[in-house]
Amino acid sequence: MQPSPSPAATRSLKRTALYDRHVAADARLVPFAGWEMPVQYGGIREEHMAVRTSAGIFDVSHMGQIETSGPDAEAFLQRILSNDVARMVPGGAQYSLLCREDGGVLDDLFTYRLDVDRFLTVTNAANHERDFAWMAEHAASFEVTLTDRLRDYAMLAVQGPHARTIVEGLAAQALPVRMRTAVLSIAGVPGVLVCGTGYTGEDGVELLADPGQAIEIWDAVVSAGALPAGLGARDTLRMEACFHLYGQDLSEQRNPIEAGLGWCCKEDTGFIGSEAVARARAAGTGELLAAFVLDDRGIPRPGNPVVEGGVVTSGTLSPSLGVGIGMAYVPAALAVPGARLRIDVRGKTRKATVKSKPLYSKES
Repeated sequence: MQPSPSPAATRSLKRTALYDRHVAADARLVPFAGWEMPVQYGGIREEHMAVRTSAGIFDVSHMGQIETSGPDAEAFLQRILSNDVARMVPGGAQYSLLCREDGGVLDDLFTYRLDVDRFLTVTNAANHERDFAWMAEHAASFEVTLTDRLRDYAMLAVQGPHARTIVEGLAAQALPVRMRTAVLSIAGVPGVLVCGTGYTGEDGVELLADPGQAIEIWDAVVSAGALPAGLGARDTLRMEACFHLYGQDLSEQRNPIEAGLGWCCKEDTGFIGSEAVARARAAGTGELLAAFVLDDRGIPRPGNPVVEGGVVTSGTLSPSLGVGIGMAYVPAALAVPGARLRIDVRGKTRKATVKSKPLYSKES
């Protein structure tokens, strides 16, 4: 865990509209991507298991939002994003990557099609300003308007097997299905963008609302049974699901094929970096991102060397499985289920086995 920030450091950090609720709940607050965010409340394991068995609510208002509108909005995003934007219907959602010409990944993103010519793209907090600048740089030849909506939304994630039931009890109508969106009234708050997406491996929704009304929604969802959960549980949950974290599993030095994200790259759309991605897909890459489980005791951490070559990018003790898990870039020949690895964990060699993704599912 990181130490608590000093008073001087705290004053320089941004706070979400729910900061007072986190303080009142005795959350442990830490610096994260320029924000003061809750890493945990009662405990990471308790929060993790609440999401796996019932429902948790996360404040993810540090995430950025960029609105793209205008006659060329679809064509522009088709050029910028790796997936096939044209296939996204109004009210649809899509995961994609932002790539450099050489295929290096600048960010991974969710985009929601709000209307025929209006989209909202959610960025990772640490990359938001860079993403906006990159998009603005490439928008000159398109008839589009880019709007930074970071300060216009609070974003809450309600996740878990009971998440939809809880939010539906507060909604004026049925929630959108997975990978779809709708603008609904939630807990009496109108105009909430409800998205059937999430980052935990569980069902649920993400709610984007006016920051001035975020507290009303938070209080209602918590009163209905969702447990507040912090970034610590968000990290362990996404690792069990083998979801990527930018800055660890994704970077400008890695391309989508290495990262196992070729499925969200449609090279025939001609997105920036598509030719490099096509070459990597055709020729293969020297390393691939593999998921693993430790056979020995220990907890793998980012930066741990893999003896056979490569490095751990994400690692933790899995609350659901009770063992050390992680992801690592390893030689491509070893990135297959059943392959054996040796990982240097704090100077001790630990045996590990490559597993299929996700590492945890309800059937496992």
